[in-house]
This record gives sequence, structure tokens and C-alpha cells, in this order.
Amino acid sequence: MSTGFVLNGRTIKSESEPDTPLLWVIRDEVGLTGTKFGCGIAVCGACTVHLDGVPVRACITPISAVDGKKVVTIEGLSADPVGRRIQDAWVENNVPQCGYCQAGQCMSATALLKSNRNPSDKDIDEAMGGNICRCGCYTRIRASIKQAAMKGGVA
Repeated sequence: MSTGFVLNGRTIKSESEPDTPLLWVIRDEVGLTGTKFGCGIAVCGACTVHLDGVPVRACITPISAVDGKKVVTIEGLSADPVGRRIQDAWVENNVPQCGYCQAGQCMSATALLKSNRNPSDKDIDEAMGGNICRCGCYTRIRASIKQAAMKGGVA
């Protein structure tokens, strides 16, 4: 079965089995390695991508679920003004230590700011709760989200 979708603005055709996780198509077929494999059961958030603007876990999303849809990964995030602000704030606040989870963190943070331009601490905690940072960079993550919101003229 052939699956067609748009990945970071580029049309992709995959011949993978319908139940193949999107993560493996992104990494192994397309060659984009920013989206990480963490747990394989959608609890860590390292594989978070946007599917038609909604954050999803690529490790459990079958390729058949993206047919005809738009997928954005960390490699395409800077094309979005909110995504660019998130990435800039991450750098300015020196968020990553090991960096493994940061692609998923940025994807979730961008989705949050696109739906809530001025999130409270509670909003941030709820939106980011599914993204685990083993280095414990949560304080800098929260500061970066707030900074990106302020630069968007919302705080």
C-alpha cells in the first residue's frame, strides 16, 4: 500500500506496511533523525511531531493514519513563526543538557503556544506533562515557553 503525505512541506510517498510507525518512516525512509525514539509506547514524548497541527507520538502513529495529511518534525519547525520563537528561546535559555528529548519538547511547546498564546504555569505543566526530560531541565523549558509567548506579544 502506498501512503502519501506532506512532510515539512515536501510530498512523501511511502511503500511501508500500513501499521509501520510514522517514526520509522521519518527516520529510516526519509532520513530525518531529529525525531527521536525514546520509549516506543508514547509516554516519553521524544518522538512528538505535528500531524495537521496537532502534536502526536510518531512511535505509535501508523503510517496509514497520515495518508493525505501534513506532518511537521523538528527539522521543519523553524518555518513556523511560533516554532522559530520556541527554538530561539531554547537556545537563549540553554535548555538542553543531553538534548535527546528536546525535539519533542519543542514540538509540544509550539503546539501549546499555537493554541494558548499566554499559558499559565498550570497550562504549561498540562501541555508538557507527556514530555519527559531525564536531565530535569523543566525550569528552563517553562522559562523558554514564557519567553517565546512574550516575544509573540502576548504576555
